Amino acid sequence: MSLHSVKHFLAQHAPDLEVIELAESTATVALAAAAHGVEPGQIAKTLSLRMKEGIVLVVTRGDARLDNKKFKAHFGATARMLGAEEVEALTGHPVGGVCPFGLPGPIPVYCDVSLRGYKEVLPAGGAINAAVRICPERMATLTGAQWVDVAQAPGSTI
Repeated sequence: MSLHSVKHFLAQHAPDLEVIELAESTATVALAAAAHGVEPGQIAKTLSLRMKEGIVLVVTRGDARLDNKKFKAHFGATARMLGAEEVEALTGHPVGGVCPFGLPGPIPVYCDVSLRGYKEVLPAGGAINAAVRICPERMATLTGAQWVDVAQAPGSTI
């Protein structure tokens, strides 16, 4: 169902893009980077977070971490990661396949500026073995995402 919803979304909004399905799992950043032959930063990791006001998705580069201080400064609140069952129930996607495409309802999407370091990124495609190659700016446009600066770059300290 999740893979289908992503394919349906892309068929409607970006018919030139296709979902890449592989035989092996790409459910982690390391697995996805190896399978697609890219550096870990090019994997666009989608974090499912709950704040008091509701659920948000934050897409960051794969080798970045959420910076809690930056997040709180931007959103005015702290967030907690959703559990696996909540993730699938609310996004329609399984953990390891979560992406900002084909969501069952309106969930605010935010893209971290860390993604802009790449011409092309690979978010998951609604399944643990699926991905989409896309320009970060186009991903943000297609999903109605707002750009934020809430990730900690690899190798930096808070």
